[in-house]
Amino acid sequence: MVYRQESHHRTQHLAREARRVVELIHRGPVTGDDLVTADRTLIQVVDPQRRIVAASPGMRGRPPVNFDPPVQGDDRRDGRTCSLDVPGGRCFQVVAFRSGSGDSARYVYSIGPAPGMVPRPGTAALLALTIPLISGLVGFATWVAAGRTLRPVTKIRQELDEITATDLERRVPVPGRTDEIGRLATSVNATLDRLEGAVAKQRGFVSDVSHELRSPLTGLRMELELALDDPGATDLRDTLAATLKNAERLQAVLEDLLALARLDARETSPAEPVDLHELTDQEVLRRPRRARVTVVADGPVIVRGGRLELGRLLTNLIDNADRHADSTVSVVLRYVPDDRASVEVVDDGTGIAPEDRERVFERFTRLAEGRHRDAGGTGLGLAIARDIAHAQHGSLTITDRDDGERGARFVLILPCEPPATD
Repeated sequence: MVYRQESHHRTQHLAREARRVVELIHRGPVTGDDLVTADRTLIQVVDPQRRIVAASPGMRGRPPVNFDPPVQGDDRRDGRTCSLDVPGGRCFQVVAFRSGSGDSARYVYSIGPAPGMVPRPGTAALLALTIPLISGLVGFATWVAAGRTLRPVTKIRQELDEITATDLERRVPVPGRTDEIGRLATSVNATLDRLEGAVAKQRGFVSDVSHELRSPLTGLRMELELALDDPGATDLRDTLAATLKNAERLQAVLEDLLALARLDARETSPAEPVDLHELTDQEVLRRPRRARVTVVADGPVIVRGGRLELGRLLTNLIDNADRHADSTVSVVLRYVPDDRASVEVVDDGTGIAPEDRERVFERFTRLAEGRHRDAGGTGLGLAIARDIAHAQHGSLTITDRDDGERGARFVLILPCEPPATD
């Protein structure tokens, strides 16, 4: 870099001196005295026949400069050569200018010593000492800054290494500054929050499953033990009926658990056009009901989804309404705005208090009134119904009845294609 700067600087100086002589030639003939410079730059003026017209004191008595003049169409040529018979060194920088054309042309050569490999020893020595020092300081500052920046990352990693499934309540430290590392720590803590919630939900689910399975299994075991202890004192038909009832409850729990597992794994049947009106009629007639179930619809209500899942959803809603109704259950199907279908399942039971309307959709949740009416329920039917509704890109909610009467009103909304018009 120092060499290039020095070479460029000397070339500019030689060009200025040569350009000054060209200006003198334009005014008239020049002599050796006109070529004297303060720094004794070597200058020589020759004609096209390589005859010397004028020369600076240092070039007097020297042969014509052995350097090619500028090519045709160019007035200047720069270069470095070591084949000149001039004083002051071994290699030289040369700047050649042409003034005029033809036989009246004049070639001005401005010559100076070429810089060596270390043109400025002091500057070079200073740079040789300064650059490594500056590089070292920059490297050290970078190392310190990187260490200070990554120190919170190390703490986050150490904290994550120590967090196990038994202490998910722990969180990683969040730096005080709002940079990428601070946002990373916040995201990690948010992930740990979700993980803790999922693990707590899983543990509660396992506990609830164990409780729900224990009841029918205990009933089965008790009936069998009583029959074995005193076969003659028990009525075989009653024993088998009680055993079958517990087995059916156990089967219901297992089927509901299998349905939840499939929903959680996103395993659904292929989507196809489904007539909710027809499907509702089939589910109502599939088995006897304790209440009178009425299905109201103006015609087919077509949605696109999994037929098996939609059938289970309707069955769970109708079974729930039948379990809590006093005497009647109404199922109303119709199209609603925004290309959606609505299914309303209304019963005339005691209804559900507003504060309990979200709780009934939680798994294994049964209100006291529901336990009194049907102790064999699993507490999974409504949870499965809402999960299926969400999987079908719909919603399931509980609202007050439109007529102001008592009872529960479940409203299922599903996306669908608009009905065909004649």
